[in-house]
Amino acid sequence: MPRNRPEFIFNVVVAERNPGKRRDENMTSPENASIAEIDLFVMGDDGPETVRLGDLIRGKRAVIFTVPGAFTPTCHNEHMPGFIRNSEAIRAHGVDEIICVTVNDPFVADAWARATDAASAGIRVLADPGAELTRALGIELNAPAVGLLDRAHRCSMLVEDGRIQGLYREDNPGVCEVSSGESLLDHLSGAAA
Repeated sequence: MPRNRPEFIFNVVVAERNPGKRRDENMTSPENASIAEIDLFVMGDDGPETVRLGDLIRGKRAVIFTVPGAFTPTCHNEHMPGFIRNSEAIRAHGVDEIICVTVNDPFVADAWARATDAASAGIRVLADPGAELTRALGIELNAPAVGLLDRAHRCSMLVEDGRIQGLYREDNPGVCEVSSGESLLDHLSGAAA
């Protein structure tokens, strides 16, 4: 895919990072693609609990970011920390929920949430163990050379009342630029300008 050019995938925009560009130059409207009614998982007091993503974000402005896997180097050292650092500034743009979705079981997702202290920044970490949301969005990633099969591409997205307004996907799962917390904040700041 050529750099710095949006591409539609299943009515969801994929945009390359282009530093210095404002929202209107870097993100095309994704025709209000809807988040599928997918059940994800979170660890509750008595074990794994089902969370219907649509119910969680209905009537809200949400930021969702997807990662190939908890504890993987880029996810653990760059992607999650960027959203933790920028969570207050993101919320200042009217965002009600910040959600991380990882293609792991709920036990691993919970351990990662605790290890990163995501809850202190108000970030919910949800497990997509069967990659159902990942497939519904068309963001599947397979990297057998590093043991990552049926995972999610690294993405971030802005969702309003369950409808995707923009999705930013990395071409390389080891890079965190287009989908970073800083980049998403830039898009939100551009939208407010």
